[in-house]
Amino acid sequence: HGAAFSGLAPQPGQRTVVGTLAEALAKMLRLPEPPHIVMSGRTDTGVHAWGQVLHLELPPDAKVDTHRISRSLYRMLSPEIVVREVTVVDDEFHARFSASARRYRYTVLNDELPDPWLADTAWHVPTPLNLDLLRLGCDPLLGEHDFSSFCGAPERPGLTNNRCVFSATWVRQTHDPRLLVFEIVGNAFCRQMVRSVTGLLVEIGKGKRTAGEVRAILDGKDRTLAGPIAPAHGLCLWEVSY
Repeated sequence: HGAAFSGLAPQPGQRTVVGTLAEALAKMLRLPEPPHIVMSGRTDTGVHAWGQVLHLELPPDAKVDTHRISRSLYRMLSPEIVVREVTVVDDEFHARFSASARRYRYTVLNDELPDPWLADTAWHVPTPLNLDLLRLGCDPLLGEHDFSSFCGAPERPGLTNNRCVFSATWVRQTHDPRLLVFEIVGNAFCRQMVRSVTGLLVEIGKGKRTAGEVRAILDGKDRTLAGPIAPAHGLCLWEVSY
């Protein structure tokens, strides 16, 4: 649950998910310093994750009891952080570079009134959204594109914002019709890409933009074209595939 963390990646002087996890591992395994933990992908402040995958390399003399590690981390970190599985992997595995796909879910509470029980996991949008228009706006996103209009400049020189989106769709939750969930699957996502896409699609669902604009926005490769970014708290990294 990302609400109380300054994102996933360690930052000096900030409480982060990986920083907190590394400190707990160092204490539990009696390591001289927190271990270096590799992430399948970064998440920003306030973003949640159900299926985040991490890996780390422990010293050869470390006593690795996966059941004990999982149980101890549960006692030390829950309910904000829960390690659902600990396993030993081979030397070829890499949490980030071995991944073949990432699945994100963004939840919108589309109702006139806010819900305090959903306030930190769903974006409250009181304006009625047209589900057909939301879905129509997804179609141009499929396939490989330069997503610079949704990401801004690449994080490091030599990198690009080319990404491949395998699927993108909106679903109304049957157990609570107020909830609309946007699910997008791709090989990788650049910073704030899912939130930027969600923000544009919600504008389309409101009738303020049209699905026909999405292709031109992609081709424009200009961050200002996509419009407002959806808030962080509605986003969740749902699954990483290998």
